[in-house]
Amino acid sequence: MMREPNAIDFWRGFALITIFVNHIPGNVFQDYTYSQYGISDAAELFVFLAGWSIGIAIHGRGGQTEPAARTVLRLLSRMVEVYRAQLVITAVALAMLAGAALALDNPLLVEWHNAGPVFTDPIQATVGWVTLLHQLGFFNILPLYVVLLGLAPAFVLMARIHRGLTLAMSLSLYAVCLVDEINLPSWPSEGHWFFNPFCWQLLLVLGFLAHEWQRETPAFLAWRRRLMPLGVVLVAIGAVLAVLHLRPDPLLVPEPRLLFTFDKSYLTPARLLHFLGILLAFQSVFGLLQPRAPWLVRQLAALGRNSLAVFSVGSVASLAVQLVRFSTGGGFLVDVFAVGCGLFLLAFTAWFVEWRSRSPRPSSSA
Repeated sequence: MMREPNAIDFWRGFALITIFVNHIPGNVFQDYTYSQYGISDAAELFVFLAGWSIGIAIHGRGGQTEPAARTVLRLLSRMVEVYRAQLVITAVALAMLAGAALALDNPLLVEWHNAGPVFTDPIQATVGWVTLLHQLGFFNILPLYVVLLGLAPAFVLMARIHRGLTLAMSLSLYAVCLVDEINLPSWPSEGHWFFNPFCWQLLLVLGFLAHEWQRETPAFLAWRRRLMPLGVVLVAIGAVLAVLHLRPDPLLVPEPRLLFTFDKSYLTPARLLHFLGILLAFQSVFGLLQPRAPWLVRQLAALGRNSLAVFSVGSVASLAVQLVRFSTGGGFLVDVFAVGCGLFLLAFTAWFVEWRSRSPRPSSSA
């Protein structure tokens, strides 16, 4: 039986739709996503909710914390599941680009989204994308998630000893990598990961610890509500910066420069602070919408309940829409049709996954 709609699934579904739309550059709906009105986006929301979900998963229905060994196996199993999904969608994306290049007689399509090395140097690049060191553009969130799930057992087990120490260790790793610009390398192409997992782990840890504090500390919820005005102020500041296109010049800020820029790869402090403001400012939205727009809440929650399948299909669908826009020249009607089909596909994916889980399985014969 599927769980009832809740705030975590609702916001995760919202993040999935936002990511899908934002992964289609230039479409008419992109200007209406909240990333255009602030300095953080749905990626932060997705990772934070992943941390919160870990907190939910490791506590049974009775609220009892599961054994440490089971927690580690659960997280590593999920890591393998996400890794498998990344391999599948990357292979499908490469086939789509190759097929489009053949169908449209345009060899430049195989250069899209950092796919070129896979076709020009397939031996090294194949090793690269299987080991996650070579990532296609717009297909780099799941590799981040794989590494975060690999790090998660250490933080989760440490939190059982002392949560303050866990936060301090996470902040220390974040600060060192931010100041020294430490990141995982890309290979065989030069460069680094688009999402630096050593910085983004802080957001996962914050999500997990927020769940733990809310579960056991009644004052946490009270302080969250008191800080809502501060969140509104931070959101307003972010909106002004985004609308006026105010960004610090990386060449003019003092060292360490990442402390003062809006860099997404390293989850710089400005982006992190703005996202925390969004959490505070919009914390009551789910409670307001649930009785007033139950259909919308149910649909978004269904997407969130099946986030890995929906995200995987959405990644492939966003590339398909990009290819449709490229081949047709785009335009309002094309965007409405193609993006609309993509959103329908996301909803169908969530329904299909849950339909399969509800369908009775035939008993095996002797």
